[in-house]
Amino acid sequence: MSNADLHPMATGHIPSYVTQADGSDFLLTFMFIFTVLVIVLIGVGYFTLHSIPEKLAHESNHPQFQLVGILALLALFTHNGLFWVAAVLVAGFQFPDVAAPLRAIADAIRSLGSERSEDPLPVQPAETTVQQEQ
Repeated sequence: MSNADLHPMATGHIPSYVTQADGSDFLLTFMFIFTVLVIVLIGVGYFTLHSIPEKLAHESNHPQFQLVGILALLALFTHNGLFWVAAVLVAGFQFPDVAAPLRAIADAIRSLGSERSEDPLPVQPAETTVQQEQ
């Protein structure tokens, strides 16, 4: 804009955030793009945060992977932090396998039982001694 185009009472310096005569508003456009980017980044951060327990369980090949996934989804949809903390705790710690020693004991007893079930061949010592006497 040249000085001839300005109104005589207008100031010589007009800030850049003031709307131009053609209707373009730089500040509105910038704030719109900034707001959309911030909302997208917050959403990405939120979903990334809620996927941490599942990533932990997947990397360690956790036996309770489905439970961790269910807790993480409950935390995501209910916005209840207790479910997320429970999912992190379940994913972070391996619970001891209580059934493994019991299975080993059952297998050992089963193998002992199969050895006893085999009937040995009957020995007939009486017949051999009777034939030798004759």
